[in-house]
Amino acid sequence: MRRSEPLPSLDELVAMAAERGIPHLGVAPATVLDRARAALHERKAAGLHAGMAFTYRDPDRSTDPQRAVPGARSVLVAARPYLADEVPRRPSGPQARVARYAWVDHYAPLRDALRDMARRLKRSGERAVAFADDNAIVDREVAHLGGLGWFGKNANLLLPGAGSYFVLGCVVTTAEYPVATPVADGCGSCRRCLDGCPTGAIVAPGVVDATRCLAWLVQQPGTFPPEHREALGDRLYGCDDCQEVCPPTVRWGPRHTVELGAAPDVQAWVDVLELLDASDADLLDRHGRWYVPERDPRWIRRNALVVLGNIGDPHDERTRRTLDRYRVGTDPVLAEHAEWAAAQLGLIGTTT
Repeated sequence: MRRSEPLPSLDELVAMAAERGIPHLGVAPATVLDRARAALHERKAAGLHAGMAFTYRDPDRSTDPQRAVPGARSVLVAARPYLADEVPRRPSGPQARVARYAWVDHYAPLRDALRDMARRLKRSGERAVAFADDNAIVDREVAHLGGLGWFGKNANLLLPGAGSYFVLGCVVTTAEYPVATPVADGCGSCRRCLDGCPTGAIVAPGVVDATRCLAWLVQQPGTFPPEHREALGDRLYGCDDCQEVCPPTVRWGPRHTVELGAAPDVQAWVDVLELLDASDADLLDRHGRWYVPERDPRWIRRNALVVLGNIGDPHDERTRRTLDRYRVGTDPVLAEHAEWAAAQLGLIGTTT
């Protein structure tokens, strides 16, 4: 490929990233991610992935940058903060909580910046492809190898002096840049994330059993496990608990925030009763940027029914009408969850 511009230096790329709200950029080798590959195969064989696809779909592919860009020499890996500078106030009524990373689409600006970086490298005659929230590569592993942070015991990447409230992405390229030194472990003997997980999903340091992880269970189709429904509490999408008890993240995270401004699509809280009254089209329009299994809004409604069973007011007429409507509805999955929610609120006899 013909070079129309000189190859940018790493310092130039770091500056380019910073201008786009990305304060952390590192370089990992474009070699097979051996540690991640072994872990994915082992955990998949043990059933800890709970049917999760993503990088588990093809571990050999998602751990080989050469499969993404043949002839790659470097992986430029970026971390962009998503902790908001202000926390939206919780409205009145039965409100469901959304994990911080999903309040707005933080991946879109990250992806746009990485694509611009890839285009800049292409103008220098190199091949380059940007990835963010993509099953083509295990971004946490390249972020560790690229010197951005260490793996916390909650399996999140922890950045020194910054914590874990970051979205990650990378550019796999044939351009060659000096590789960073991985960051040493900084957790020490701390185990607050293991003890603080509401379902005990962190079964060993750095090992999460997805069959118990609320962040995955709200994204999985089918029946929400009865043994974890009360633990779901008011969570509609995602779970921040293992980060909210992490000392480095609590201490350093507020130093690295993004402005939400007056964006109309901020979704920190969702009115459960409004959600359960909404049409399929409205639900996908409001929440379609989330991972919705099979693009089927019934799974959002399922989560909302569990939340309503945990936080609803049994004396509220609208709550009772909503649960009665779903209990006699044509969808057996939603009817069963509405039955459970009604029993939780003492509106009917206990279900088994």
